[in-house]
Amino acid sequence: MKKYVPKMYKSSIFDIDYDKIYDIGIRCIIFDLDNTIVAAKESIPTKKVLYLIKKLKKKFDIYILSNNSSKKRVSNVCKMLEISFISFAMKPFSFGFKRLLKKYKYDISQVCIIGDQIMTDVLGGNNMGIFTVLVEPINSNELKVTSVNRFFERKKIVKLEKLGMFKKGEFYG
Repeated sequence: MKKYVPKMYKSSIFDIDYDKIYDIGIRCIIFDLDNTIVAAKESIPTKKVLYLIKKLKKKFDIYILSNNSSKKRVSNVCKMLEISFISFAMKPFSFGFKRLLKKYKYDISQVCIIGDQIMTDVLGGNNMGIFTVLVEPINSNELKVTSVNRFFERKKIVKLEKLGMFKKGEFYG
């Protein structure tokens, strides 16, 4: 069950202590896109997101690793953020992670993934040995495939809460 538990859990990308992440050796931050950076059906990042990414790029290399199969949509958002991406990553499988790590030559200990889903971002990152940060989804308007993941995610959360390993809404890290 540990593979479903993030190393850090925050309410949003704006509540993360990025200095703390830097201090533990992280130099590359991978963000999920949908409901982490932008709402699932939006394609324009807010000014607050643009400012955060610009600020983070001074210390970190920033990438998007998205399961979204619309390369055009992911590309358009990433152009605005001025960052590279991999779409159709098929998280939690390792394919997308491995492509990014190989392409940009990072050691796993230098990488962090930040996303809103336990079943994709956290599970995939933990399986790779990457530092994982879970954030709450931006909103409840989700893609259909995400709704299926959320069903299974709720079941895992109930088990994790019973085991005292994770509590939804109790932020830490």
